Amino acid sequence: MNDAMLIWDNPLLFEKLFKEHGIECQRIVSESIGTPFTPACKCVIIPTGFANKEYTKILPGIEKNAKSFEKFVRRGGNLVIFSPLVPHYKYDWLPMELEYVQQQQQVTPVCKTNDHEAQCLVEDTCSEVEFDGYFSKTDGDIVFTSDEGNPLLVVKKIGEGRIIATSIHEFPSDKFLKWIIETAKMSKL
Repeated sequence: MNDAMLIWDNPLLFEKLFKEHGIECQRIVSESIGTPFTPACKCVIIPTGFANKEYTKILPGIEKNAKSFEKFVRRGGNLVIFSPLVPHYKYDWLPMELEYVQQQQQVTPVCKTNDHEAQCLVEDTCSEVEFDGYFSKTDGDIVFTSDEGNPLLVVKKIGEGRIIATSIHEFPSDKFLKWIIETAKMSKL
């Protein structure tokens, strides 16, 4: 049984982060989503660059499985999505409104708009963070913005789970990794 599932098509440094924090994580290819061979987990993570064909080929498998992602979240799973790393992207496969605009890698102080448990994504909310874009449209709760007021971290509760989307281009904190597992229920993707 895995705590988390990483959707990607080749090994990533990101996998090591979970192991370092004692979190069982399995990497799967997007074509496995919704099949009987995909095990249940508490959290699904889609890493930075998922829509950029120079990095990966997982996007078609993600986009054709919108219903699987929605069921996973409604049943209590947490879905964590990092930025797509393309100039513009509309997340049509999510059961929420979300659009992304890429900016060349930027640095900004974190501006909290709401107190939310997800703010533990960043270890020190008084420091600056790197980001690669922002959300131009969302109906989720905005947790962090850039100093220009552009959303960098949004959360939307759906059913018993949540969708957490960020364009912050840094590894998540240990506290965040534990939070996304502890607040989720085992669910099938």
